[in-house]
Amino acid sequence: MKMKMISWNVNGIRACVTKGFMDIFNEMDADIFCLQETKLQEGQINLELEGYYQYWNYAVKKGYSGTAIFTKKKPLSHSYGIGIEEHDQEGRVITLEYQNFYFVTCYTPNSQNELKRLDYRMKWEDDFLKYIKKLDRKKPVIFCGDLNVAHNEIDLKNPKTNRKNAGFTDEERGKMTAILESGFTDSYRYLYPNKEGIYSWWSYRFNARKNNSGWRIDYFITSDRIKNKIKDAKIHTDIMGSDHCPIELDIDI
Repeated sequence: MKMKMISWNVNGIRACVTKGFMDIFNEMDADIFCLQETKLQEGQINLELEGYYQYWNYAVKKGYSGTAIFTKKKPLSHSYGIGIEEHDQEGRVITLEYQNFYFVTCYTPNSQNELKRLDYRMKWEDDFLKYIKKLDRKKPVIFCGDLNVAHNEIDLKNPKTNRKNAGFTDEERGKMTAILESGFTDSYRYLYPNKEGIYSWWSYRFNARKNNSGWRIDYFITSDRIKNKIKDAKIHTDIMGSDHCPIELDIDI
């Protein structure tokens, strides 16, 4: 069955709704549509999404982090977080189980200015990888979201000047390499290994989007054994409403 999946860091869903979110959502007509950085608590928004089941994971801290998945096909089961209390306070992960695969959306912690959260991020990375490997032992995994890392130099406009900045440290890049070496495939690079100048996030400063001075930090990643089912991977750079743009996976699963 061919499925269209969308992932978008909306940088606050309430703000995004005022910038055309519903029109974009309806036009994209995805089978599964994921959000990261929803930045709200339960009851602060009511999205009328006819034909979709809604799953929301809220951070304990108000107006911070958070994820959501909207799906046309009801999953066999769903869960929130990765089962580790230290990590599960910030609403960062939702998992849906389907007949043939697990679907996970993730909003990876940012290492922050002066890398003050890098040590925590490293622990998160190790624990999240263990989590998806455990799922992968049962059935193939598709996971997506803002993973807060540009993996290689091709994935950001200014690699030289960002080498030690959050999102492009050797440590963070190494953890992404570890994921991909553990039996997972970056769908976009699988199809477009050498495509340059395509990014999914731009700073609000310095006219970054206008100058396309961006980073590719949003991903759809699949278990290696289903990579041959990937039909297309898209990055919708023309869609506004956030400092990130939506990304898409088309897969026959």
